[in-house]
Amino acid sequence: MNKDLFESKWKQIRSQTTAWWSLMSIHDLEKVDKAEVKLDKYTTMLRVKYGYTRDQARKELGKRLTDYETEQKGSA
Repeated sequence: MNKDLFESKWKQIRSQTTAWWSLMSIHDLEKVDKAEVKLDKYTTMLRVKYGYTRDQARKELGKRLTDYETEQKGSA
């Protein structure tokens, strides 16, 4: 997942984050909202809360977003 894709999908990602990762809070998302580079801040939080490497965090985020979008298309 690259920075531009993350930014374009931020509203979807934000709305699903607490369902995807129970350790992520609204307070955490507010920090990401304020960050200059949201992807970096988001992956850093995943690394801290879940012990992911940077690559693991990005891959997991990409997988969950893809699954979510597939699910949305199926229900439309």
